[in-house]
Amino acid sequence: MKNVVITGSTRGIGLAMAKEFLKAGCNVTLSGRGESLSLEVVEALQPYEGRYQYVACDVQKRAEHEALWSAAVATFGAVDIWINNAGQNAPHDWIQNTQECYVCAVVSTNITGMILGSQVAAKGMLEQGHGAIYSMEGLGSNDMIQQKTILYGTSKRALTYFMKGLAKELEGTGVIAGRLSPGMMLTDFITKTPDGAVAAIKTDERFKKIFNILADKPETVAAFFIPRMLKNKKNDRQIAWLTGGKAMWRFMTAPLRKGRLV
Repeated sequence: MKNVVITGSTRGIGLAMAKEFLKAGCNVTLSGRGESLSLEVVEALQPYEGRYQYVACDVQKRAEHEALWSAAVATFGAVDIWINNAGQNAPHDWIQNTQECYVCAVVSTNITGMILGSQVAAKGMLEQGHGAIYSMEGLGSNDMIQQKTILYGTSKRALTYFMKGLAKELEGTGVIAGRLSPGMMLTDFITKTPDGAVAAIKTDERFKKIFNILADKPETVAAFFIPRMLKNKKNDRQIAWLTGGKAMWRFMTAPLRKGRLV
């Protein structure tokens, strides 16, 4: 039985991964910025009562990562897997129009938050003698540039560099670092703006066509990720859902995917 910590796990892929880990018999510490889980999430997790807990965590603060680690260890005894999943997006717009508040939020969450979480997890895992740290990649991780998303893409490219560097620093220690590459997913990042309004991108017919071909629901991606993380012992591994071959096949069968998600 593994003990897992997931930042940003109150919804989307984070919550979907938490559910899959629980189904697999693991203990899970969920976290987010809110004081508690929503009633809807609590009801969904009711079958796993006693094997999960929620700890509020602002990933922009190292002390809160440390409190998250301590709470997980106090309840479950150790942390075997730590996943940096908390993420922040910005409005789909040209960079010159992007407000400073969004620049700061994306950098502070996607880069600083991921680094702070990795620092705390690495320190704790080195002390306990084992563990695995994963961070969630995204658009930009592979150097692909998409207009109106370059702030987010920059943060994810930095994440990939950092995690590969962390893996090198952890070589031979018994602690490993890796990356999760989910591809495109139907989450609030796509359907809503950072302020909660309906995203204008949903009215972009060209984007909707590509999205319906390549994207998946978080539950589908999580079901792929979890057994591979539980089995993985290799350092610097990228666990990728949407591979080049899979994407090619989906474009070849595109007519079958019309309107399947948005």
